[in-house]
Amino acid sequence: MKANPVVWFEIYVNDLQRAKKFYETVFKTELSELPPPDTKNEIQMLSFPMEMNGEGAAGTLVKMKGIEPSAGGTLVYFRSNDCANEESRIEAAGGKVVQSKQSLGDYGFMVLAEDTEGNMFGIHSQNK
Repeated sequence: MKANPVVWFEIYVNDLQRAKKFYETVFKTELSELPPPDTKNEIQMLSFPMEMNGEGAAGTLVKMKGIEPSAGGTLVYFRSNDCANEESRIEAAGGKVVQSKQSLGDYGFMVLAEDTEGNMFGIHSQNK
């Protein structure tokens, strides 16, 4: 497999509007309502900007009955030009910086953080 294997992610939340405000503030982007799939589950979704057939992974914030957010779940890394930029906005947006920007050598740089819902996530930048 040559392509990056991840094509979709879901970040589970308890308070959809609080999480929306957090991610929009940290990443300076706008999330939009995504109609839920036709399932029997109560589900609300807000999507990050995406192209369904574009490069990289698309994803959403999800509020779904019976599923709780967690710091110990799957770790999603967001792409950045310089992860220090997003790091500087995390605490003011209500989150917590867990690991400040650190070098990964040839693999770039990373920040680990916790959102307003208790989910751990990462921010990665190749340069700077």
